[in-house]
Amino acid sequence: MDRVPGTVTIAPEVLVTIAQLTTQDAQGVHEMSPAWTREVNRFFGNEHVGDGVQIKVEDGEVIVDLYIIVDHDVNMLQLGRKLQFEVTRAIEEMVGMDVRTVNVHIEDVCYAPEEG
Repeated sequence: MDRVPGTVTIAPEVLVTIAQLTTQDAQGVHEMSPAWTREVNRFFGNEHVGDGVQIKVEDGEVIVDLYIIVDHDVNMLQLGRKLQFEVTRAIEEMVGMDVRTVNVHIEDVCYAPEEG
């Protein structure tokens, strides 16, 4: 591709959205961790957060932390590894940035109420 003058800027919030949508689409993820993670992360000075996602960009590489609640009948280790792969793939393919790490934090397990 020929070089065209100008720059392309991608807001970190775009990375947050990609990580959220990719994670929410995975079978076994009940939901992203509640909104309180946003306030905790802002308190510690990280502005690039969304419900259940924290994004850092260091030296041109993306560091992702996912905070999720999973369904009770899922293999958590397999789900975590799948999320690491899928989020990395989505960011690299859609944005073209390298992903250094994707850390998956399973915050809770959701058990469906028993039907009676």
